[in-house]
Amino acid sequence: MATTGGGGRRVKAARRPELRLPALEPYTGGGLEPDGDYDGLEFREADLAGQDGGGARFMDCALGGCVLDGTRLARARFLDSVLTAPRGVGTDLSEATLRDVEVHDARLGGVQLHGAALERVVIRGGKIDYLNLRASRLRDVVFENCVLVEPDFGGAVLERVAFPGCVLKGADLAGATLTDVDLREAAELDIARGVERLSGAVIGTGQLLDLAPLLAGALGIRVED
Repeated sequence: MATTGGGGRRVKAARRPELRLPALEPYTGGGLEPDGDYDGLEFREADLAGQDGGGARFMDCALGGCVLDGTRLARARFLDSVLTAPRGVGTDLSEATLRDVEVHDARLGGVQLHGAALERVVIRGGKIDYLNLRASRLRDVVFENCVLVEPDFGGAVLERVAFPGCVLKGADLAGATLTDVDLREAAELDIARGVERLSGAVIGTGQLLDLAPLLAGALGIRVED
């Protein structure tokens, strides 16, 4: 489905994941393993703090209430999975792949997702501080009714990404490339850097007025009364 933005341009809507998890077995392992293979498992209230699951694959998994403080998941793959109420600081998901994934009510800080690939992902509710998505690729991603404090999209590629009900505080878009990015329904839109990279995004009239001083500065326009 597409919606019409300013000037009548059609904005392609993000495709959402359609998850149908099978019956899951409880996770009873002693800890994550690098390059581990986790299929059809439920991780319930698991304390994964400080563990190393780099390069692991999570397929048809549900992670509920897991602690991810300092957990290393670099280059991990999350496929057809749901993460509910994950919490932690400094989780390393650099160069990870998330495809057909839902994340609900996260309470995370300093998450490293730089160089990651996200496709058909919904992040709903919760709060994520200092989310690092530098040089990542986001396609068909929805940030819904969540709070993102100083998210870093520097050098990232965003295609069909939407932010309905999302609070964006101090977002960094420096060097980012946006295509069919819908910001109109964002509850708050605060851009710290890279406002000139909004080409390829659609915003509302009120948002345009709020961003006018930044846009004028980026274009070298001097505004005087």
